[in-house]
Amino acid sequence: MKYFVTGATGFVGGALARRLRADGHEVRAVVRDPARASDLAATGAVIARGDVSHKSSMRDAMRGVDGVFHVAGWYKLGVKDRASAVATNIDGTRNVLELMQELRIPKGVYTSTLAVNSDTRGQVVDESYRFSGRHLTLYDWSKAEAHRVAETFIAGGLPLVIVQPGLIYGPGDTSGVRTMLVQYLQRKLPAVPAGAAYSWAHVGDEVEGHLRAMDRGQPGRNYFLAGPVYTLADALKVAESITGIPVSRIKLPPAVLKILSVLMKPLDAVMTLPPSLSPESLRVLGGVTYLGSSARARAELGWEPRPLKEGLTETLRHEMRQLGMSPSF
Repeated sequence: MKYFVTGATGFVGGALARRLRADGHEVRAVVRDPARASDLAATGAVIARGDVSHKSSMRDAMRGVDGVFHVAGWYKLGVKDRASAVATNIDGTRNVLELMQELRIPKGVYTSTLAVNSDTRGQVVDESYRFSGRHLTLYDWSKAEAHRVAETFIAGGLPLVIVQPGLIYGPGDTSGVRTMLVQYLQRKLPAVPAGAAYSWAHVGDEVEGHLRAMDRGQPGRNYFLAGPVYTLADALKVAESITGIPVSRIKLPPAVLKILSVLMKPLDAVMTLPPSLSPESLRVLGGVTYLGSSARARAELGWEPRPLKEGLTETLRHEMRQLGMSPSF
């Protein structure tokens, strides 16, 4: 099969593109900087210079493919860059789906996120849930707007499946989750946020979910690719059980983090704070829960996320080797 992939130099998109090549499929990847895709090019993928924010740059690469995976997204916390969030997440999604429609591509999979539902306040929701209110972060808001764009195209007949991952971890991650795990391994994590909880899924399982959505997903449906639910504190306890490295016993209550986020607001207005100290990042750590049920994905796609301990074992081994440490597990 021939597949068009956006976001192929990113964490999930890159893993997906490599898996497609390993499975023998032709991959056409549009990237802003082809130099960053040299490892993907080495697998035989066709790399084209382009950008989701420029519709015409993707046309030639998308023409004639059997399916489209639109994975590209802007994801940052504590960074004030509304223009980039809109250009990539909202306008970029509209551009990709318009091209799909114009070129009559048989099927597409769009990577949304559980974050469109913002804080579920401890509730594990399913695909019928509809969030109303103000989103916590620029990322949440922009992806929610992009999700609405996708739903509009679906209503117009576009053969599109939407997948919604939760927290994604694994080798190759560059997010704050990796930063936290590295600090933990180096015994430099002074305290652990209490209360914040996520649906954790290994990047390999997310890739499998995308493939199954393309093969088995019903156009017009959305599927939560949500792994097992753990708080950050409990996930680090799992890491401790794997490595034997102790986790800080100091817990930061949600109330403290929420107060800190308010106190940081005046500073955030007049200076550039480190992303980890931004009001946005502190709000997200302050007892917020991004939770979803994978029941539909399990039933209709046959998707099964691995246990957190299994996925963290592989991830921690990888990070220890990256740090020059020798894992003993």
